[in-house]
Amino acid sequence: MKFPYALSDFGTLRQEGYFYQDRSDRIAQLEEAGRQLIFIRPRRFGKTLLLSMLEHYYDVRRAEAFDALFGNLSIGQQPTPRHNQFLVMKWDFSLVDAQGSMEEIKAALYRHVNDRIIRFQRTYAERLPVPIAIDPANAVSSLNQR
Repeated sequence: MKFPYALSDFGTLRQEGYFYQDRSDRIAQLEEAGRQLIFIRPRRFGKTLLLSMLEHYYDVRRAEAFDALFGNLSIGQQPTPRHNQFLVMKWDFSLVDAQGSMEEIKAALYRHVNDRIIRFQRTYAERLPVPIAIDPANAVSSLNQR
């Protein structure tokens, strides 16, 4: 049995036969909990793996892999109607350079958000009705495109 030390990608963990303590039953509980959720846990406590599991569960692009990833897990036996129904935009704020002046940090944050919007747009291009306009000076404006 392989143990997934420092492995936080749910798909890799499941596809390559790593040990996984099934926590997928929490997905239905999370859906019932409401729209605004915050995950607060100590370092090395599985937050990234949980978010990766949710990404794989909800992403429309991963629908064909649902049975392979979740089939023998709790949620695979009783999936919610929302599985594989969403376009997922993934951010990783640990990649944002937090050094320098406030303006430099803000610019780094905007670059990261805009880069993720661009990746999202490439990933789901066939599903998006119109391209997303990127505002390099204000990622909030980029996010608010309709």
